[in-house]
Amino acid sequence: MTPTLVRHQSPTASASPARASARARDWAEIQERMLVPLYEAVYERLEVGAATRLLGLGCGSGLALLMAATRGARVTGVDTRPERLALARERLRPDGVWGPGGARLLAGGPEAAADPSAARYDLVTAFEPVGCAAGDADGLGPALEAAVGLAERGGAVVLAGWGPPERCATSGVLRVAARLTDSPRWRPSLRDDLEDLASRAGLRPDGSGRVACPFGYADIDSAVRGLLSTGLFDAAARATDQVQVEKELTEALHPYLRQDGTVWMPNVFRYLIARTP
Repeated sequence: MTPTLVRHQSPTASASPARASARARDWAEIQERMLVPLYEAVYERLEVGAATRLLGLGCGSGLALLMAATRGARVTGVDTRPERLALARERLRPDGVWGPGGARLLAGGPEAAADPSAARYDLVTAFEPVGCAAGDADGLGPALEAAVGLAERGGAVVLAGWGPPERCATSGVLRVAARLTDSPRWRPSLRDDLEDLASRAGLRPDGSGRVACPFGYADIDSAVRGLLSTGLFDAAARATDQVQVEKELTEALHPYLRQDGTVWMPNVFRYLIARTP
């Protein structure tokens, strides 16, 4: 699932434009919805509504922003992946500019979202989970520090991460990427990953929670396409080839294949609410 905002290489960095667009569409139509319970839990806890001015880091194809906007929030999203950002614009505002209750969608890192004429953000979200790829928290750090500078004093910053490997069935599938590369991308999440990341950005922890986010797919093909859209298997494809990655990914998914042909992997994700100084 990746800034300076992108913590791992873009899923389509070396792909053709057509393939890049297809990967982004797979993310938007298959994979992105898996984190809806996480978005809902955070928005409910923080009472996101009409008074909220939200900045979404790595906003992807915009589902989390759309959910906040339907609550009345004024949202801004930034992302370095043009294919996903184009889909976010389709979902929110095709012109990508402010409107009454509308959204801004901007290419780049947090610095693109600076708006001296407007109030500072009172909520910053980084929903792309850390704790599934080596160095992913380090990659997010600079973008997070830049975003903190755009938030109001005492504003909320939300970080998300994978839960313990024993509570995440998908952890076993992600190990496929590690087996096929010389530099393993996957690593087990650590208990204090989010707290450590917040501390390095100068943030003060102010609560956390766990949310069940099962990954459910209509069939094996959908599961493979969804997981490949995260970009976590790109290094493995470069080290071997795409056919080999898809073959091993399919085999790793078989324990989660149900009699009706669907794929179901229970997972637990964790979020941390931190406050700006």
